[in-house]
Amino acid sequence: MAKSKGVRIVVTLECTECRSNTNKRSNGVSRYTTTKNRRNTTNRLELSKFCTHCNKHTVHKEIK
Repeated sequence: MAKSKGVRIVVTLECTECRSNTNKRSNGVSRYTTTKNRRNTTNRLELSKFCTHCNKHTVHKEIK
């Protein structure tokens, strides 16, 4: 039998500065994957993570 969808889902976080800045150290966009509880966190997730392309801590937002 197949399992039903769980409460926790896997989301992808993408650097906001890499997406908007064209003058950066290297090409590419920093991405992280994490899980979130769909019932408790209904809006998009925003975390401060280290971006290897910007070489500093930046805000990473959930993408679809």
